[in-house]
Amino acid sequence: MLVDTFGRTATDLRVSLTDRCNLRCSYCMPPEGLDWLPKPELLTDDEVVRLVGLAVGELGVTEVRYTGGEPLLRRGLPDLVRRTAALSPRPEISLTTNGIGLARLAAPLADAGLDRVNVSLDTLDRATFKKLAHRDRFEDVLAGLEAARAAGLEPVKINAVLMRGINDHEAPALLRFCLEHGYRLRFIEQMPLDAQHGWTRDDMITADEILDRLSAEFDLAPDAGHDRGSAPAESFVVGAGPETVGVIGSVTRPFCGACDRVRLTADGQVRNCLFATEESNLRDAMRGGATDEEITGRWRKAVWAKRAGHGIDDPSFLQPARPMSAIGG
Repeated sequence: MLVDTFGRTATDLRVSLTDRCNLRCSYCMPPEGLDWLPKPELLTDDEVVRLVGLAVGELGVTEVRYTGGEPLLRRGLPDLVRRTAALSPRPEISLTTNGIGLARLAAPLADAGLDRVNVSLDTLDRATFKKLAHRDRFEDVLAGLEAARAAGLEPVKINAVLMRGINDHEAPALLRFCLEHGYRLRFIEQMPLDAQHGWTRDDMITADEILDRLSAEFDLAPDAGHDRGSAPAESFVVGAGPETVGVIGSVTRPFCGACDRVRLTADGQVRNCLFATEESNLRDAMRGGATDEEITGRWRKAVWAKRAGHGIDDPSFLQPARPMSAIGG
């Protein structure tokens, strides 16, 4: 098992398949984009499957989420999902995406064994979407959401980040949209993971503010029937239910004490936390002929060193050198 010194066990593996993205969301990267990783540095499909297979078969991982950058840009993604679904024991397989290209790939991914999908959507206004993402692809995201629901990738979850003075007034409209279409909405506090290192606490819309905005138009109550466990989102019943909305207070309401996640970057580095300052290089070890036992030993050692929390409130906190697009969500 992947256990750390605080007794937490990592069973949820987030695998970044690429650092590339076809949007330029302002809370993630600059409009001109970033210097992408050279292709030889990226894990091949066979290498991804080997590492995921070791995580599932030897290290107790039960959930695998493919992320990016934008994972739909990875060629052969359905086949990669199919090979993951063939592992024993079979993990739960999910995908985090911006939704662009999902209209075309939702059905093939579902057929390959993908269980569910999370789609980022921060606004219902096309002009605001273009301002935030620096791309005019709003309709493509809506089409992707519809295709995911039609393909049975349910519950279709929507992740939304509110930005002060840009889209923070849209919280009720986003919830109303999700209720009407059968999507499950989760608001996420903006985290200091932008490439520009421009994040400030004063600009961040907090979990309390999100709930205040929603409560102005909806009756919300803590979801007593929901066992949160290691889930990052606090769940609230909307009205008489059964619909719910989630709020992930990554900064102001950290859930580090119950964290069960570990991350594998597109270039094969293990990160035991989104905000880790150290990585463990499995790619080079693997390419150098390391045995399965040696690789799993490195992986266990990396997770064992996980800190108690992300430390954003600590004066010594340093934002990771890698931005979110290069780490994987």
